[in-house]
Amino acid sequence: MITFRQSIPYIVIFFVTYLIYVYPFDILNHLISNERIFKLSSLFFTVIFYFIIILYFKSYNTFLVLKLFVLEGMGIGFISFWVVNLGLLIDNFHPINSKTLGMICLLSIILITIYSYVNGRLIKLKRIKIYSSKVDKQIRLIFISDTHLGSNPKKHLEKILLKIKSLEFDFLLIGGDFIDSSSFDLDDLDILKNIKKPILFISGNHEYYIKDYENKLNRLKNFNLKFLDNESFKFAKLNFIGISDNLSLENQKNIASRLIQEDLFNLILVHKPTLWDHIYEKTDLMLSGHTHNGQIFPFNFFVRLQFKNIYGLYKKITSNLYVSSGSGCWGPKMRLGSSNEIVEIWISKN
Repeated sequence: MITFRQSIPYIVIFFVTYLIYVYPFDILNHLISNERIFKLSSLFFTVIFYFIIILYFKSYNTFLVLKLFVLEGMGIGFISFWVVNLGLLIDNFHPINSKTLGMICLLSIILITIYSYVNGRLIKLKRIKIYSSKVDKQIRLIFISDTHLGSNPKKHLEKILLKIKSLEFDFLLIGGDFIDSSSFDLDDLDILKNIKKPILFISGNHEYYIKDYENKLNRLKNFNLKFLDNESFKFAKLNFIGISDNLSLENQKNIASRLIQEDLFNLILVHKPTLWDHIYEKTDLMLSGHTHNGQIFPFNFFVRLQFKNIYGLYKKITSNLYVSSGSGCWGPKMRLGSSNEIVEIWISKN
């Protein structure tokens, strides 16, 4: 017997299904044809789409058409939701022809969607510099996170590796959500063997959503990846600490405290940035991802409700936190108000 509390997520998903997949088209139809906003057909399509979405996420379904409908529809619907609501607001307060306004909304949705898809294919290179008396030579790192292989094809990883090929670095760091789908063929990671530098990897939340994740995480060592699963790795004066995502915040704090060495430069790799506020006094640098900087505007405002630090470099005392917007898209391959990025980090003596 399902309790009311257990049913709440399904009720929320039902309403979100209507708001994202059906409501924008109801509003467009209302503006262009002057029809009622909510009709019986609206409920019918919401129910159909709701069961399709539940099927996709619950069954690990990899059918391409289903995947495109659910994920790309999510992005297009989210953009459409805000555009049509703006149109509805203008329609109520400005004497403009509703049909014209509806066509302007439709054209805006098309143009914004095209821009978002183009921007979602680009990967920018960002460089940050960190200074510390704890190191005695310059160390260069490349940090990527949220590549979401599975949602993104092998070709996306090839594009990332091509960009870092010309860069000088000592380590490649991968900050979780590297793989997000059971359909991704791990053998496609063979191209990582072309990287002749150590690669350190931590898990994100999406690694634990895939089928047989324990076996797949264990297999990563066959592709030149060292999985820092709540352990540390020392190089020169650097103490790399990897903390896995499938732990409570309290457990993450305990692991970090146990692995930190005060005489070394402590660099913590953890997927979500929440931990930093609890351990910054003992940490020199923490690298995180997960937030995607909202990925599609204005979703960043909702992300900020959950995470205080959602993108960029933050400082407290002598500690630094960098939250990456990620090297790939999750769900819709769209970016609006954010960018895919590769982060080049230089750590130098004061």
